Amino acid sequence: TGKLREQLEVARSLGLVDVRPNRGITIAEYDFLAAIRVSLLYSLASDPGQFQAFGQLRNEVEAAFWRQAVALLTPDDHVELKALVASAWGKLNGRPIQIPQSEHRKLHLTIFKHLDNLFVKGLLEAYWEAYEAVGLSMYSDLHYLREVWTYHEGIVNAVIAGDFDGG
Repeated sequence: TGKLREQLEVARSLGLVDVRPNRGITIAEYDFLAAIRVSLLYSLASDPGQFQAFGQLRNEVEAAFWRQAVALLTPDDHVELKALVASAWGKLNGRPIQIPQSEHRKLHLTIFKHLDNLFVKGLLEAYWEAYEAVGLSMYSDLHYLREVWTYHEGIVNAVIAGDFDGG
């Protein structure tokens, strides 16, 4: 029983099965994020410097799928992106100042949410979990955050204007 329980827990942690009382064990829909989360977080716990390498991978993936992703955005997505930028500026200009981490994550994931590629979306979601795991969402330089959001606001405005390359 103990060995079976251990194996079942491994399958659960990898997102392969869903275990619920009174429903039993079912095979879960494949989720790439679940498959890489444990390995990525282990890597970062062993060597936080690995975040930089994973960040490079994420940058290349975003660049490779950029045109495809922004072409799929809807007018409602444009409204959501504008609202995220406004919310971020509200936090940065508020008293007390707050780090707009949830807006940052949502902005990037919103841009890529319509892609029909669970590997790209899983990798991007894993990046943001890793970002938080290494503590980058807790302490940031205010000047740097203002630069980041000026840059992101420009990206959103370009995408909405149809200037995908400018974005």
